[in-house]
Amino acid sequence: MKYGQHLKENIAPEYGPEPYLNYQHLDGIIRILSGKAMSSADMDSRQVSLTTPAPTNTKGVVLDSATITEEAFISAIDSELTKVEHFTLRKVTELRNILKDIETKLKEISLNDEEEVDSLKKIADSVAYKFLTLEKYVNINFMGFHKILKKHDKYCPGAPCKIFYVNRMHSQAWVRGDYSDVVVRLSSIYSVLRNDHVVEEMADPSQSFLRSTNKYWIKTEDVSKVKYAVLRHLPVFLQKTSTGESDSQLTNSVYLDNDQLELYHCRLDKTPGALALRLRWYGATDPSLVFVERKTHRDKWIGEVSMKERFMIKEKEVQQILTNTYPIEAKKEKMIKDGSTQEEADDWECLVREITQAISSKQLVPTMRTQYMRTAFQIPFDATVRVSLDTNLCMISERGYDLKNMTVWHRDHNQTIAHNEITRFPHAVLEIKLELKDANAAPPKWVTDLQNSGLLYEVHKFSKFIHGCAVMMPEDVRAVPYWVDDASLRPSILASGGGRILVRSDMTDAEKKKLKHPGSGPGANQVYDHLLPFGDIENSKINTALGRTAQCKPATQGVVDSRKKRDSSGQNGYGVNFYSDADLEEFDEEEDEDTCVGWLFPFCSPYNNLSVVAPTSVQKIEPKIFFANERTFLHWLHAGITLYTISSGILVFSGKEGSSWAHWYAMALLPIALGFCIYALHVFLWRADRIKTRVPGRWDDPRGPFILGGALAIILTLNFIAKLVQIWKYESNEL
Repeated sequence: MKYGQHLKENIAPEYGPEPYLNYQHLDGIIRILSGKAMSSADMDSRQVSLTTPAPTNTKGVVLDSATITEEAFISAIDSELTKVEHFTLRKVTELRNILKDIETKLKEISLNDEEEVDSLKKIADSVAYKFLTLEKYVNINFMGFHKILKKHDKYCPGAPCKIFYVNRMHSQAWVRGDYSDVVVRLSSIYSVLRNDHVVEEMADPSQSFLRSTNKYWIKTEDVSKVKYAVLRHLPVFLQKTSTGESDSQLTNSVYLDNDQLELYHCRLDKTPGALALRLRWYGATDPSLVFVERKTHRDKWIGEVSMKERFMIKEKEVQQILTNTYPIEAKKEKMIKDGSTQEEADDWECLVREITQAISSKQLVPTMRTQYMRTAFQIPFDATVRVSLDTNLCMISERGYDLKNMTVWHRDHNQTIAHNEITRFPHAVLEIKLELKDANAAPPKWVTDLQNSGLLYEVHKFSKFIHGCAVMMPEDVRAVPYWVDDASLRPSILASGGGRILVRSDMTDAEKKKLKHPGSGPGANQVYDHLLPFGDIENSKINTALGRTAQCKPATQGVVDSRKKRDSSGQNGYGVNFYSDADLEEFDEEEDEDTCVGWLFPFCSPYNNLSVVAPTSVQKIEPKIFFANERTFLHWLHAGITLYTISSGILVFSGKEGSSWAHWYAMALLPIALGFCIYALHVFLWRADRIKTRVPGRWDDPRGPFILGGALAIILTLNFIAKLVQIWKYESNEL
């Protein structure tokens, strides 16, 4: 589809076409300029004459003074940029005024008045909707300017201007502006309307967390939608160090490791007890308070839970931690004097000693730093449900400078970082952390709805530390995580000089035939084809991938249909697709009918032609499931062999005269025994495939055992009846 048509179909009906980029007009100017074959300007000339005619074009033709020149395009593009910027700022101002009115009314009404509360909630919902509409307006125009400038430079190479205008756009308020204050104020309004209660803050400086965590990637254009979906249920949690002017704050974490990257490889291999040690601080200024954190991996499937522990120190004490000279005994005595219990002090001492000893024994040094803007959604000091959203994520190498006996433990922020010492992650990262009372307790419905919204792309066990080390230190790693093969990450990895960890893009056809998935490197992606949210370079799904947690009724059977498109009544074709991405949970209810063979044998069912694979948060896989499948197979096989042995024995002894019924009885049992064996093998392979690909839905076959058991019961019943008839005849003859 031409972008002009795409823009026309995505115009917001409430805006109309006037505020949008006039793509057709600019495209017409480019067509005229390309037809005139304008010549390039003389870059060495420093003088002009007011009486000299314009130079001829590249075809040697004299152009008259009325001919459209590059100035017409420049003036038009400037006018369009100004129009879009003014419209964006005006709409944001209107939304801020509405929020101000809501905040004023909140002070005047009683929260017990349900009508007033519902009325204000509807107004807040409309503000959120208008803000998301405005963001889509900005994105559609931003992409339009990119497209038209690229087209200009292609057809008018004599006067390229894309680089200048793209940089100019990034400096203008409608692109560069941070309007997160709208999100913060909306969050405060929803919090008041919900009547949230603040939990008392924990006074213990040593905090331990036992949580279940799921991690997701989010496209940049979907960040605001996800923020709105969360803030309707949880307030934006601003840390004490935050200024409160934004919904996010800068977070830095320096990870420690040694020259062999021991911690990296243990975390990558998910070795039980694998450690991750980091120094974290908040805010854009130099750190004053630093959190020393330790994350310990445990295998959940054996009943253990991974743990994160931390304690707080001053910045000047970091060197003592890294050199194992921290005055633990003195600090412990001070804690007790300040009111901490003996048990709390002992736990704190144990944690500090274990961390300092690990740093010393493993010779850990600052290795890699993550930096991002974190938005946290949480009722203050209540970790029951906590959602964090990390944007502007980048990983920075912390190697290559003098540590000066650990007095310098992170890069100077005033120094420029080389391109191969930093990698910028193209997606936002969402973490949903739950702390439920019961292991079998279900998460809140709104959390499930968010996971099923189609906006989230689950990436199992994604780690910023692992990704940063793999990309920044490709010569030192022995293995890399599976997600580096994702097509959406490849440009950022190549830009950071980490190309050696990626699969070659210039493989020959013969080399590709040797691999199951030639677009992925060796490892898990050669076995499984569902791990990468956006596919690999051979099967890229960047523009077509849906959220990896999206489910519906057909998905439980292994089938996902296309989305419905809402019918919009836009005039003249304007806005017919504007709402096309709003129905994230609506799917076509029409399902393919199962065939008779598929009904009897699930391995042949059309529901196995999968177009989606369930993420691990939807369908958990534990190693014992594979063994359970094998045990079930052996039990069925044992029953079939036993039945076959019995039927063979009956057949052997049915050779006597008058044993014709026994002969037919044995011949009837033999195919049933064979059916048991074939069915056992069939279901074993079918279930193993579903376990491997984590197909959402049932993994049992309710029909096969019923059919085989019913057939066996019929044969046994007939044999029972035949024996009764035989006994009756015998008794009759005796009489």
